[in-house]
Amino acid sequence: MRIWSVHPCYLDTKGLVALWRETLLAKNVLEGNTKGYKNHPQLERFKSVQKPVEAINQYLTDVYYEALKRGYSFDKEKINYKFSPVKMNVTTGQLRFEREHLLKKLQTRDTEKYSKLISLKELLPHPMFTATEGNIEEWERF
Repeated sequence: MRIWSVHPCYLDTKGLVALWRETLLAKNVLEGNTKGYKNHPQLERFKSVQKPVEAINQYLTDVYYEALKRGYSFDKEKINYKFSPVKMNVTTGQLRFEREHLLKKLQTRDTEKYSKLISLKELLPHPMFTATEGNIEEWERF
């Protein structure tokens, strides 16, 4: 499971579709609707906020908007839009780690997207995250 900290605009088609599916799985976990993945490290940052389910719905909203921009037909009914927006922090080290991780995937999966991103030194975070100085997040497994 990878719930990216980088903005979904950087993901290729496979990456965006996988992000949608995996975030929906994370939503089910946070809602208590599944027994698997309960302690997945990617969920730690959502569990740390006051209303984790609202936060994951907010996260999904931006993924949905990116899909909409690309003409994809993700099911917006899977999102509960009754959330109070939150801002969460993500470290610059995490964003750098994810940039490199994404570039490795794109190098073989989508060379055109790779060519566009390789020249960017930094990637913007997902809209709900604010970048703060720091190393790779403690919850990251690599």
